[in-house]
Amino acid sequence: MEPRQTAPAVARNRDAILAVLRGVLPRKGLVLEIASGTGEHAVHFAQNFPDLTFQPSDPDLFARKSIAAWTEAEQLNNVAPPLALDASAPDWPVARADAIVCINMVHISPWAATLGLFAQARRLLPEGAPLYLYGAYKRGGAHTAPSNVAFDAWLRAQNPAYGVRDLEAVADVAAQNGFGSPEIVEMPANNFSLIFRPPCQAAQNPV
Repeated sequence: MEPRQTAPAVARNRDAILAVLRGVLPRKGLVLEIASGTGEHAVHFAQNFPDLTFQPSDPDLFARKSIAAWTEAEQLNNVAPPLALDASAPDWPVARADAIVCINMVHISPWAATLGLFAQARRLLPEGAPLYLYGAYKRGGAHTAPSNVAFDAWLRAQNPAYGVRDLEAVADVAAQNGFGSPEIVEMPANNFSLIFRPPCQAAQNPV
């Protein structure tokens, strides 16, 4: 059985995300990816940032097998073996990171995962290091497109604990953990990139 999984959304969004990350990630260091899924994002970014080391993670065993298989198939030496990591857990098996990337997790996980993400990012990241989020968000309590209304309904049908979150609610959690207001980048298909940095600093495009 082929362990490498594929997610069609990756091919659609990875280059748009990469364009933003070029102005966000440090030149060298360790990038921790939370909820890496198939591993396709980690592989794509590692290919484009050869001076960075990527540490993928996922709580799902089959996802971790996929990540490892993609890394081996692409013969990448700057992707570490995937970690078993649940964002909502009180302790993560990571001592530090120079950046954290989290793509399409906030809406496909219980809210506790977002709370854990910011609590642990505060512990792991040095001053000024980026926490990058990508996904669909509501603004001012309203969806930004009819397609996101349908997407939100579909998510909640899968699990009532899932759903498109209010951007302002995510920013509030960030502030409670010492992060400044996010830099917000509008992305294709009614998604957003959010870049948070500790400690509280002025952002270019505050909420």
